[in-house]
Amino acid sequence: MTEIGPAVAHPSPRLEQHPCGRPPVAWRPVLGVAAVTAMVHLLVAGRFGWHRDEFYYVICGRHLDWGYVDQPPLAPLLARLAADLPGGVLPLRLLAIAAEVGCILLVSVLTAELGGHRRAQILAAAAVAACPIFVSAALFFGTTVLDQLAWVAVLVLSARALRLRSTRAWLAAGTMAGLGLQTKDTLAVLLIGIAVGVVLFRRDALCSRGPWLACAAAILIATPNIVWDARHQWANLRMARELASQQGGTIGALTHLPILVLLLAGPPLIVLWYAGVRQLVSRAGYEHRWLLAATATVVLLFTVSGGRVYYAAPALAGLFAAGAVRVETAATARGRFGWPAAVAAAAIIALVIGLPVLGPRAETALRPINPQPMETYGWPRFVDQIARAAAPLPNDVPIFTSNYGEAGALTILGPARGLHRQVLSGHNNYALWGPPPGTPDTVLCVGQWDISYLHRFWTKVTDIAPITLPAGLTDQETAQHAAIYLCTQPHGTWAQLWPGLRHLD
Repeated sequence: MTEIGPAVAHPSPRLEQHPCGRPPVAWRPVLGVAAVTAMVHLLVAGRFGWHRDEFYYVICGRHLDWGYVDQPPLAPLLARLAADLPGGVLPLRLLAIAAEVGCILLVSVLTAELGGHRRAQILAAAAVAACPIFVSAALFFGTTVLDQLAWVAVLVLSARALRLRSTRAWLAAGTMAGLGLQTKDTLAVLLIGIAVGVVLFRRDALCSRGPWLACAAAILIATPNIVWDARHQWANLRMARELASQQGGTIGALTHLPILVLLLAGPPLIVLWYAGVRQLVSRAGYEHRWLLAATATVVLLFTVSGGRVYYAAPALAGLFAAGAVRVETAATARGRFGWPAAVAAAAIIALVIGLPVLGPRAETALRPINPQPMETYGWPRFVDQIARAAAPLPNDVPIFTSNYGEAGALTILGPARGLHRQVLSGHNNYALWGPPPGTPDTVLCVGQWDISYLHRFWTKVTDIAPITLPAGLTDQETAQHAAIYLCTQPHGTWAQLWPGLRHLD
């Protein structure tokens, strides 16, 4: 890996400039990087199975609304459409892979907006393709991978608008921001960061109507979800506070910050981030220094609010782009060999910790680093265990689960295994879809229940069987005690018990 410095060891020949004022995008090699990335993901896309969150997105999509307690409506809508296609979970995984490919292509465009030519664009694209946080997010379909795509797209369109200074360019950025807000509310933090950067370093842009029209467009597109959230007592904010509390608030976020730097970035790529910071604080990078201010604001806001560490990760793609520009400017012979090796090392780390490339036993050992691959393992076995326990019971006995993953698995995989029962839960948005009518005289309760908790609602609670994976393997269900309980003699109707059964986490 090369030392990053301002000196140019071997001046490059004159580089072609695009007529609009930025270098042309080197589409052929960048598309090659994207194609290799897509093929790697496709090789393991269906290796284990559904992720618990994918079940939830599909079920939410079947209850179409302008919002949910833990997300805006776009991801559930796309999940429903994909799940209606043949192929099981594969159409959802194709959406996730397409989103990562979009991030790779867009970061090369962002690099061009920052003045980077072919070499810089390839390096930035390869860095995103090899970055563990981007690789692991594309393991399954959900709000995280869509959020990453939206963030990088907003950065590209904002840089373009600042360069072109046209109303049309600003409206494109605002429209993309509005769509991003319909994917995940965390994009609002990026928008705050961009606003801070523009005020500090590109205040001249605010003299035109473009940025203000962009804000209006974003708010207009996001309004249906905002109205839904207001009508539901700002459920998204309550959810965010609950998640921050579980992580330990600001102190917890600070303790997790090294994970963002060391693990999610991929250790070999930290130097590229550092190069990006140096580029943006240098005289050559002054025009784009708003990007550094936006990134710093994002990290600061998520840290202070106690947000999860990976929320801020897509903003750091801008540092990959700026760092690649600086590397290209240095253009040393040593760097031409060092950076491919660094990216390759990061890619290996990303594959091992981010995708299910290893066996279930090895993935179990890696759960403390990244539990997500094992969250795609074992759901058919889980459903089979519940089906066996439910077989002796009357068909009108419902199943009540401790979380949305269990409920979604039983709803989506259950019918093919002969399980045709009402499935209920009090977890997150499932709480809004209940309570059912009547009295829960006999209920099969499934999941991570404490018997003393269940006794608050039913007098008689019988432990039927534990929920297990093959010996030595663990996921979220089996890492803690999860079991199947038969509950009878309720302490009231469903409507009376429901407030105590609801939970956000």
